[in-house]
Amino acid sequence: MFPAADEYDVAIAVDDAEVERLLSVTPDDVEAAPTLTYARNVFLPLTTACRYTCTYCTYYDVPGQATLMSPEEIRETLRTGADAGCTEALFTFGDKPDARYEAIHDQLDEWGYDSVLDYLYRACEIALEEGLLPHSNPGDLTESEFERLREVNASMGVMLETTADVAAHSGSRRKTPGQRLNTIRAAGRAGVPFTTGLLVGIGETWRDRAESLLAIRELHERHGHVQEVIVQNVVPNERSDFETPSVETMRRVVSMARVALPEEVSVQIPPNLSPARELLDCGVDDLGGVSPVTDDYINPDYEWPALRELRDIADDGGVPLRERLPVYDRFLPSTLGERSVGDESEQSDSTGTEWLSPRILNAMRADDDAGRRYRALRSQ
Repeated sequence: MFPAADEYDVAIAVDDAEVERLLSVTPDDVEAAPTLTYARNVFLPLTTACRYTCTYCTYYDVPGQATLMSPEEIRETLRTGADAGCTEALFTFGDKPDARYEAIHDQLDEWGYDSVLDYLYRACEIALEEGLLPHSNPGDLTESEFERLREVNASMGVMLETTADVAAHSGSRRKTPGQRLNTIRAAGRAGVPFTTGLLVGIGETWRDRAESLLAIRELHERHGHVQEVIVQNVVPNERSDFETPSVETMRRVVSMARVALPEEVSVQIPPNLSPARELLDCGVDDLGGVSPVTDDYINPDYEWPALRELRDIADDGGVPLRERLPVYDRFLPSTLGERSVGDESEQSDSTGTEWLSPRILNAMRADDDAGRRYRALRSQ
């Protein structure tokens, strides 16, 4: 049982033989992917308030210093992204601010919102109005919260990071593996196309990495909702003294991920943090969301590569580069723009799950510039 898993009634059985198999994996056991994909996004740090205080994170601000984007700032940033040809609005913020963030709560109340999740819902509506598909990373959520937010999100995500109890998550306000696994499970139960991943180098062992991948796989096998798994190395910053894992370490972890996960689940690396060229032959098939107009606010010292650099990376690996939507093709109906959203049968999988809400499908089928942009990426 993983730490705190019993608190959330999360039962995941990890097979020791499977762990040992993954621990023996090397880059020689995998092949390079036939294509490489990325999404063009605009990054919106909705609030820097967070109830957690992870020791490697520079994103959160302490009470009294935390910021909250205004509706006007949100719309202006989204318009800039849409003008740059982006299709994804990436909303990321610290996990639900607790009572310590009085100024954040007071501002939300003044604007007429009961919580930051209510405000996120409206921000996603603004994204759809401006011609972008929302992808939200709002931290730990319940199933009912996912069910509400999926109405206005094409996909969502949260990093598992690790199933181990590590010092990087220490303190009285700490995230736990059980809580994160519960969130991934809740997303699956709510039918949300989902992104999760590992953070490598925060004190976990090789066995922890193998067990984390197997836990993700088991939850995906139950619900079919994981679209990609990020293998992200920790990087030094003003709050962190963790060393960046070696290239050899990352090559091995990425190879383990490719062997552990089903073929339909992409293995992603962030090209502004990872040695992408050295990892392509280990099974990487996605470079994640890259923004031509905004910073990586979670890792502000590490700039996004220009889109031409992504093409160079793909060319070096001898694979074609393709832009994608924030939701993967396998979660989309077989046709777009030819059927009413009342007929959802073709977007259901073998379990009957309907992955996209009518509101998201309406946006993708709209006879406007945004709808045509979405459909063009689907047809590539």
